Order: sequence, then structure tokens, then C-alpha cells
Amino acid sequence: MSTVAGLLAARADDPHPGLLLHNASWTWGEVVTESARRGALAESLRRPGPFHIGVLLPNVAEYLFWLGGSALAGAVVVGINPTRRGAALDADIGAVDCQLLVTDVDGAVLLREAGVELAVERMLIVGTALYEQQLASVPGARAGELVAAAPSRSGEELLLLLFTSGTTGTPKAVRCTQGRLAAIGEVAAPAYGYRRSDVCYCPMPLFHGNALMALWAPALTVGATVALRARFSASAFLDDVRIFGATMSSYVGKAIAYILATPRRPDDADNPLERAFGTEASAHDRARFEERFGCRLIEGYGSSEGGMAINAFPGMPPGALGKAPPGTDAAVVDPASGDECEAAMFGEHGQLLNPEAAIGEIVNRSGPGRFEGYYENADAEADRLRGGWYWTGDLGYRDAEGIFYFAGRSGDWLRVDSENMAAGPIEAVLARYEYASVVAVYAVPDTHAGDQVMAAFELVDGGRLDPVDFAAWLVAQPDLGAKWVPRYVRVTAVIPATATGKVTKSALRAEGWTCADTVFWRREPRGAYVLLTDEDRRHLAYELAVHTTAPSR
Repeated sequence: MSTVAGLLAARADDPHPGLLLHNASWTWGEVVTESARRGALAESLRRPGPFHIGVLLPNVAEYLFWLGGSALAGAVVVGINPTRRGAALDADIGAVDCQLLVTDVDGAVLLREAGVELAVERMLIVGTALYEQQLASVPGARAGELVAAAPSRSGEELLLLLFTSGTTGTPKAVRCTQGRLAAIGEVAAPAYGYRRSDVCYCPMPLFHGNALMALWAPALTVGATVALRARFSASAFLDDVRIFGATMSSYVGKAIAYILATPRRPDDADNPLERAFGTEASAHDRARFEERFGCRLIEGYGSSEGGMAINAFPGMPPGALGKAPPGTDAAVVDPASGDECEAAMFGEHGQLLNPEAAIGEIVNRSGPGRFEGYYENADAEADRLRGGWYWTGDLGYRDAEGIFYFAGRSGDWLRVDSENMAAGPIEAVLARYEYASVVAVYAVPDTHAGDQVMAAFELVDGGRLDPVDFAAWLVAQPDLGAKWVPRYVRVTAVIPATATGKVTKSALRAEGWTCADTVFWRREPRGAYVLLTDEDRRHLAYELAVHTTAPSR
């Protein structure tokens, strides 16, 4: 079994560029040397107990050096989410038994404010004179010994604890071994066309699986160059691509939406970017991105946990995810009964004709796949593997040919007029609106029973949502189901998202129509959109209270 340590050791004398920043570069050989120095430093500071090293850094070279160093030394990198704050940040770190923390000055402030209890000597602050002294004290011979011993490392050794994005609950720490990450790189590299000559631009944060599994591991496998910027910037994306000479990138859907929302330039297509691999970009946005930048977006599906993957294939229908790998018994099932859902049927315009019968949870009935468990969270593991199946927590539907389509998260169910539906297909239609940058669809209470559809729009710069124009546009969409039409439409500056760009709807649902943003609504289900007033909000609150308060006995 291959290991990340072994893949690194194979690059120990590689003169090919391995890492680019705006102001510095390293060959792969130098990357391995720097990694080994960090591994030796970690060894010198090791104490009894889990050899877990929390890394709270932006996308900088030190992050990858500590990742490589941990692989060589047999340590475990815990990627800390810098957008977490206070008690939540303290709880994340406390749950994973970090005996060392690697951060920078800004991160140290966050940790102190969160009340993280770790002795000063257990915190390595990069960019400081003390840190440089600590590195300088590492015997060069020991660093070399780590590289030489790398082939003997086991693929079963734990390498990463990756926190889930937290879109549907408290983040959980996913276990990822050396063997699993190496295997991902070895499979993804040929599947998605990674070449040694590629410059792979990494705009997504390194604490999440998207950056490590979709970009760093396959780049390491083939010896391609990795290019980093500290934090994602939509406005700087194209400039970065040109500066680095990037030919490959990773992405998530919201990042693509933000890039598309930047002002067009006459020379947008004059860039070296050939392809990008990622998730959750709508078919509409993928087509727009390729037309504008000349870059093909390769959509994939796979959970950070590793229990399920769906592979794209040439010529598949627009908006599809693809098919399950050979030998995988994947299905869409009713989460309540476990029965397989009906095959999706489509109308002449591509609209889903039987959403209530076809949409369910995507499940791997073959078992856990490459899911290696959550760290110290047996209850979450048991829930994920109910009945011996791997439950993804994602909604989808599948046609008669076995092609899967994404329909949202498990919390994206809506029940309108006694009919179950999912947010994903509705969002796919609304995302085509001319001024839409990001769209989120979610359930809000019907004042009598069930749910109503609410849609939040984050608009492109200079865009506006005219209620009359929008209503006319909705009527013109042949694949918009009658019950999919939003009763409420919210226009907001920023739709909440995780640090990895995944839209999170809990706050949107909680606020409903009581938010301070502009909201348009239909007083009658088929009426015109009008501005929701404070008086309307009071009336809706009264109606909701009347119909949800149980009668006294």
C-alpha cells in the first residue's frame, strides 16, 4: 500500500518546481527537506499520548511543510478552521487531543480569545524569531533519517483529522490514513488528467479535504507544481492564474459563482487555465465559466469521509453527477423506510416529473467504502453506517440508466401542499436568473400547515431584482415546477457559507421572513410579488402563532 510518506520520499531529489507562492518558490526536493525539518522538530517536542498536531494557518508554505513533516514523522495533522470562534474553536481543538499547535500571530490571538488551554511551549508561532530558532535547532541528520525511513511507514497510520464543514450540525473530525490519502492521489491523478507539467492553483483552504484530496495529493503523485495564495479572492483569481501560469485548479460551487460575478474583461479567455476539478457548481455556472474563461469545470462527487463517490463521464446529461464506480451498490432511498426510490423521469425541457417519488438520500449499500470513521465519535459513526449502509446525508435522484443528480443536503427537504420536494432542483433553475450570483432555497413555515418555499438571492455587482421582471422570468422557465415557485424572495448582501464555500442555511431558516433584508412575497400563491412590510410580518407572525399553538384542554 502506498503512503504519503513514501510519495514524498520519492520526490526527495526532484528538481521540478513543487511549490509556488507570490514571493517564493521551492523545488519538490526542497519541499521534502523543509517537511522533514518540521517532522524532526515535532518528534523532539512529542509527549506521551496521541501525536496530534493542530495547524491553524492560511494557505501558506508552512501548512504544506507541516503536512509533509507529519507524514514523515508519523504524526497526525488536525486542520483547524480559522472561521470558528470562541467556544466553538475551543471545543474543536479540545475534541481532537492536540499536543502541539502550529499557528501564526493572528491565529495565536484567536486561540487566546477562545480560551484554548495549551502551554506556551506547546504552541509554535511561525514567522517569529523563536520559531526560526526552534527549526534551526533540529539536527539535519535526523531530518534525513526521517526521509530515508519513509518507505517503512504503514498505510494504516492515521495522518489527518479533517473537520466536516458543519452545514448540518457540529463539525466532526474525519479520520484519514496515509494509505487512503495516497490512494486518492493515485486514483484522481489519471482520472482527472493531472500531469507533471501542470501548475495546480489551490484557492480552497488547506484545512479541508477539497484542497488536499482534489489537488495536493494528485499533484504530489505526479510531481506537478502547487501554487498557493493565503486566502481565496474572486477578484484576484484570474490575475493569480496568469501570474502562476496555472493550468489546473480546484473549486467549490460558491467560489465559481463569485468569480463569475466579477466584472467581465475583454481578455478573460486569455489565460493558461485548462480545467478545474470540484463540486457543487451548477450546470449553468459551469457552462458560463467555460464560455468566459475557456476552462472546463470537471464536476465530481465524494464525501470527505470517503464512503461514497460518483464519477463524471464524457457526454453525461447537463447537471448530472455521473455514475457510481463499478462494483459499488449505490442507490437513492427513502430515508424513513429504506426503500429504493423510483427512477427519475424527465419532461421535454429536462424538468423532473416525479420529484416526490424519485428524490431520496444517496446511499452506498455496499458498506462503508473508504470511510475510516470519526475520531472519538462512535454515535456519529453508527448513524452514518445505519444497517451496514453508508448514508451520505445528501439528497439526490437517479434515472433509469443509473445516472445520479444532486438535490441538496439532508436538511433541504421541503413539504409544500403535502408534497415532499428538495431544494437542489429549484436552486438549479433559479441560479439561471440574470442577476443571480448565489441562490439558496429553504423551507419556511406555512402559516397554516407544512412549508413554503423561500429563496435568498445574492446578486452580482450592480444587479437588482425587480419583482415584476422576476415573476415574468419565472413563468418563462419550462422546468420550474408549479410548487417550486418561491412564495418569499429575499435579497441579501451575503448568503452564509462555511470557510470552504458551502452554503449553510440554518441562519436563513431561523430568520425566515423576519430578517432585516428586502423581502418580496406573494400574498396569494399565484399573485404578484410585492414588498413584505413590517405590518405583513406582524400579521404572518400572528397567523403562525394561531395555527401552531395547541388548544387548551
